Amino acid sequence: MANTPQSKKRARQNDRKLEVNKARRSRIRTFLKKVEEAITSGDKKSAVSALKSAQPELMRGVTKGVYKKNTAARKMSRLSARVKSLA
Repeated sequence: MANTPQSKKRARQNDRKLEVNKARRSRIRTFLKKVEEAITSGDKKSAVSALKSAQPELMRGVTKGVYKKNTAARKMSRLSARVKSLA
């Protein structure tokens, strides 16, 4: 349990940051899920547009510290390869 005023403040800040990051992560996952659904439906046009809207969201997550850079790059690479492979 936090005892000092500084540790109490850090606990409050951590709680706030947790909520914000959770919302960001959820938002990014929603965008990625839209790309996945477009890929499974086989519609290349919607998959490309969903991927284009997901890319900036994923990179924004990197700048905000929700994801690491290589993680985001790996996710984008795998998704774009799957979209590209659609006939």
